[in-house]
Amino acid sequence: MVIGGGIQKKVRVLVVDDSGFFRRHISKLLSKDEQIEVVGTAGDGLAGFEAAKNLKPDVITMDVEMPVMDGITAVKKIMSEVPTPILMLSSYTSKGAKETLDALSAGAMDFIPKQSSKTPDNSAQLSEMLVQKVLAVGNKQRRLIRTPPAINKTATEVVSSRSRESPQVVHRGSYDLVVVGASTGGPVAIQNLMCSLPKNFSTPLVLAIHMPGNFTKAFAERLNNTCSMEVKEAVDGDRLQPGVALLAPGGKQLYFSRSGVTAQVRIRDGKPEETYKPCIDTTLESAAQVMGGSVLAVILTGMGSDGCQGASMLKQCNSTVWSQDEASCVIYGMPQAVEKRGLSDMVLPLNEIGPALVKAV
Repeated sequence: MVIGGGIQKKVRVLVVDDSGFFRRHISKLLSKDEQIEVVGTAGDGLAGFEAAKNLKPDVITMDVEMPVMDGITAVKKIMSEVPTPILMLSSYTSKGAKETLDALSAGAMDFIPKQSSKTPDNSAQLSEMLVQKVLAVGNKQRRLIRTPPAINKTATEVVSSRSRESPQVVHRGSYDLVVVGASTGGPVAIQNLMCSLPKNFSTPLVLAIHMPGNFTKAFAERLNNTCSMEVKEAVDGDRLQPGVALLAPGGKQLYFSRSGVTAQVRIRDGKPEETYKPCIDTTLESAAQVMGGSVLAVILTGMGSDGCQGASMLKQCNSTVWSQDEASCVIYGMPQAVEKRGLSDMVLPLNEIGPALVKAV
């Protein structure tokens, strides 16, 4: 592949897993893509740390449970001494969810769920997700190294023609609901955002992130324990109320209904043909239909374009859409899709979104 007159270098990956079988399996999946080069493997966290120092890979994939040094400890050591983007390979179990969230708190960039750390189940799905995330994360790391930091747009900068024509769209106290959507890099981004909001945040809040079912319960509990606001995994019939953030359950879809002045969330099982469960488009489209122009949607880091169609429907109802800026995103996919279609009223660095929400509601 030729870019700017030169040959683009491959994304260099280090694979760390205590299972020799799985090290070979992951290496084989990655090596099938011509844009990726597996430069080394390691069988425990300490060996992974040493390999990271010596090989200086663009990306590391890392198991959680390993001898000598576990994955969480290895993440902390790597991020403190040889900072490198790390993708955790995590089991679907509740224990695996907690450990993965611990690894993200320690500095890992994102995770890839798998049925077992020892057996390569769902190979096609794992392969696609693994390759996509490795390429996205690795290429972003390269851009950060090559490119001087860009000047971020400030929280007061309006970027869409719609908001320039109608500046009154964004004003304090005009929202009955805030919906935050995210994917790759989302767990850390949402935790950072939620920790900047006060306990008495005055507008009902719904969070939707691409995450398996066992992970969302653990994630909601973690947010509830670390943030001022109450956070819970949503169940069918939960009322929207100030000071409470409802997290869409993994593997299901969240939408809204209203009875008189009372609005509530509804939960249904995800369908086999649905790519994302929860799907941010589904949630935002329902918000547009039920809540009309009183919604503020915030699209955070993530691959793909989920949320863009829902944001479009919200804009047709005169609701407001914000998106995270490129510099602070792990993956500038979902926010970019919204911004490119002219749907973003504001483009904000992650650390400005929380304070801006407090001022807006």
